Amino acid sequence: MNLPFEPQRQTQDYQASDAAHHIHAFVDQKALNAEGPRVMVRGEGLYLWDSEGKRYLDGMSGLWCTQLGYGRKDLTAAAAAQMDQLAYYNMFFHTTHPAVIELSELLFSLLPGHYSHVIYTNSGSEANEVLIRTVRRYWQVLGKPQKKIMIGRWNGYHGSTLAASALGGMKFMHEMGGLIPDVAHIDEPYWYAQGGDLTPAEFGRRCALQLEEKILELGAQNVAGFIAEPFQGAGGMIFPPESYWPEIQRICRQYDVLLCADEVIGGFGRTGEWFAHQYFGFEPDTLSIAKGLTSGYLPMGGLVLSKRMAEALVERGGVFAHGLTYSGHPVAAAVALANLKALRDEGIVRQVKDDTGPYLHKLLHEVFGNHPLIGEIQGTGLLAALQFVEDKGTRKRFANENDLAWQCRTFGFEEGVIIRSTLGRMIMAPALVASRAELDELVDKTRIAVDRTARIAGKL
Repeated sequence: MNLPFEPQRQTQDYQASDAAHHIHAFVDQKALNAEGPRVMVRGEGLYLWDSEGKRYLDGMSGLWCTQLGYGRKDLTAAAAAQMDQLAYYNMFFHTTHPAVIELSELLFSLLPGHYSHVIYTNSGSEANEVLIRTVRRYWQVLGKPQKKIMIGRWNGYHGSTLAASALGGMKFMHEMGGLIPDVAHIDEPYWYAQGGDLTPAEFGRRCALQLEEKILELGAQNVAGFIAEPFQGAGGMIFPPESYWPEIQRICRQYDVLLCADEVIGGFGRTGEWFAHQYFGFEPDTLSIAKGLTSGYLPMGGLVLSKRMAEALVERGGVFAHGLTYSGHPVAAAVALANLKALRDEGIVRQVKDDTGPYLHKLLHEVFGNHPLIGEIQGTGLLAALQFVEDKGTRKRFANENDLAWQCRTFGFEEGVIIRSTLGRMIMAPALVASRAELDELVDKTRIAVDRTARIAGKL
């Protein structure tokens, strides 16, 4: 392993300049300026180094995206070669280019056979922006222009742009201007917090039936699509009960509502399947993709369409007035192509399913199965969430669970591991190339952080 990068300036200098010019994501900027952000300067494999030389095991793959870890020479070589050959051209003016064609050929060889077309974007947020207009255009082409309403879920997350935040169900984002007309929401399938005396199966069906009730309330003739993450990501890495998705799919088919899966986090091997909807066993009409598409090395996303949607738009739709300057960017496409080849040819997705995923969850249940602070362990593959609980018998959560989880996250940084806190849940999603030894380190350092938090909560 190479020595850490030597920063050219003092940490305080970087921090002062950062405070002068940036507004960071989802943070009190004034408080961050007073504290000073960590300045990350190097990454290799699963590890990051900051400007002070401290090493961290990245248990979150950046933002759920660095599937292959940091420092992959094949991805940087693909970017350099494409830059030398064709650094940029667009997909306007009746043009295309080899990199994006070859990427799509590989992408659709990995997808189930009922998908055929993709509209490339620069991010997951953009993919979900494009989703709304594409779904509405589809219904216009079929002679049903009144079908405009999109239904999402409370506490779902689909991005932070205007329409994407409206699709999502995070109310504090709505209060900050994140609303548009013709978007409705139903409850999330969060059994541990909201299931009461119902079994998980009963609760899953009840949550799904809310979709039918909402469609009937709004009028099926007015509802265009239902969008949801196969498992909730930013909302707490919440897995729905097994009864949920079959019922959701039945309802969408019965009322002729498009089923739209946000695979931005779940896609490209995270669950041990290529896409999370395959793990849960349902068949969406659209897939929003990003993050793991390029392992985060360059920005790229997309909206994948089923054959029936694509056929209608192509054969009957005429001009579709959409487009992005960087849609299908050749350098991003070349990196995505190299990334998907590596995931496929190195057997990484299969490894997550058969080896490292089961190993991680075995470790988690051994370490946290009887921990006094942990009420539930959820996840599959290289995804996991630890639910904080005050009383296991009643599933009563801490009134200050947000503060406790944030403190646990802070302890994690101090111990040299990056995990995420969301509500009262600690989340981990390491790179898909993680070794068993690295998973041992991830769980051990997380245990120390959780134990420290438990002492604060009076549970140890």
